[in-house]
Amino acid sequence: MTLQQLRYADAIARYGSLGEASRRLFVTQPTLTESIRELEEELRVAIFARSSRGMTVTREGEEFLASARQILDDVASIQSKYGGKAVRLPQFAVSTQHYAFVVEAFMEVVKASPADAYDFTLRETVTSEIIDDVSRHKSEIGVLYLSDRNSKPLNQIFRKEDLVFTELFVCKPHVFVGKKHPFAKCAAVEPKELDDYPFLSFEQGENNSLYFAEEVMPAIDRKKNIRVRDRATMTNLILGLNGYTVASNAVSRALNGPDVVAVPLNYPHTIHVGTLTRRNTSLSRPGKTFMEALRRRVEPFSGKE
Repeated sequence: MTLQQLRYADAIARYGSLGEASRRLFVTQPTLTESIRELEEELRVAIFARSSRGMTVTREGEEFLASARQILDDVASIQSKYGGKAVRLPQFAVSTQHYAFVVEAFMEVVKASPADAYDFTLRETVTSEIIDDVSRHKSEIGVLYLSDRNSKPLNQIFRKEDLVFTELFVCKPHVFVGKKHPFAKCAAVEPKELDDYPFLSFEQGENNSLYFAEEVMPAIDRKKNIRVRDRATMTNLILGLNGYTVASNAVSRALNGPDVVAVPLNYPHTIHVGTLTRRNTSLSRPGKTFMEALRRRVEPFSGKE
């Protein structure tokens, strides 16, 4: 077994196909295929399952890759410290719903990285892609929420994909509005009181089922609906149209801005925000740093109504 073989296996798993891995590594597909075949024969384990759709990581392969990536990270750290340049850049990816505290935790990972160079990815994306990214090794960690409405179907998907949901904090739904909105200083708001204002929600692409919605209160219950794809647009519309969205109580003044406030919503569902990871897979160093930063960032919201 060689470091080169570990790098090849890591790349195939990360990019999801031989073709993309060979392009990124500047080697031919036959070279990759033969190298992985020899590695699997030596270890007597199937790292990848082959099908007409490509190569997917097996359960045994997930355990192997967790150890392999730790070795590659250690080698990169030694090369960076003593050789001046790491052959492999530290890599880390997160896929998440639109939470400011995730961005803040991700920034902590970047600032804490000892390497002079790295390859990190933060994807704010739709719910189905978060699940897909984590299950297909595109992202090490996902961040999303469960509620009474979506927990049963999503947990079924998690079990099928061998994923683990770990709760970070629980809260009641809140309405995000501009600080000049008529309800901005209310102790609480009833859903019926919001009927005359535009309801802003995040578009979910082709998977527009209710249980993939990022908002615990579905758009079908609202008279005026606007769907967007990014947080900046949503903030602009909240302020420009006196609109609102429904989310957790996690507001960041640094990232959400001082003009957006969260007001409790009298709605009979609870929000459980948590992380999504692959079962029996160890976190990388950046992954552990991210989880620690995430717990610190959500601590002010834990237990709040």
